[in-house]
Amino acid sequence: MKVTKAEIVISAVKPTQYPDDALPEIALAGRSNVGKSSLINTLIQRKKLARTSSTPGKTQTINFYRINDSFHFADVPGYGFARVPKSVKAQWGKMMETYFTSREPLKAVIQLIDIRHKPSEDDYNMYHFLKYHELPVIIVATKCDKVTKGHWQKHIKIIKEALLVDRNDPVILFSSQTSYGKEKLWNEIYSHLNHYDKRDI
Repeated sequence: MKVTKAEIVISAVKPTQYPDDALPEIALAGRSNVGKSSLINTLIQRKKLARTSSTPGKTQTINFYRINDSFHFADVPGYGFARVPKSVKAQWGKMMETYFTSREPLKAVIQLIDIRHKPSEDDYNMYHFLKYHELPVIIVATKCDKVTKGHWQKHIKIIKEALLVDRNDPVILFSSQTSYGKEKLWNEIYSHLNHYDKRDI
């Protein structure tokens, strides 16, 4: 996949601010600091389009990125241990619920899980929230370069068992450091942008 154009469109907090160009969207969800911004930058081969931070809770809006004028990545706020007031977390939760349950162009959700840690209750709740609303889920096990290759399958098994992953949902190993899993993830994304010719994206 060659990305010739990638730009941030808007940082939105309510539906009236969402892009209105009807392009299909792929959302990214995961715990704070799981690597959503790094994943976007790796996929599009840009270093700083999506801003990364070591501070949990940095993303406080839904950030829309237009890719090749063909589709959007929608990066939603991280959940979990973000060091923000409960009132702010509640606002984020409502904002994400509104987006996930009412956004028509949304085609699939990439849920990121840190391969080094057993999925949390928040991870479980997010996965089953998405499944309840019949949204296609692509699970990405990030930071696989931090685990020896011989232990990858053991960690994948832990993720599948902890989340009770549907057998039809893929679990993809991914590393932003080495780009491992990049092409496999792109192929999954293509499969949900099915009315576009792969060569045109």
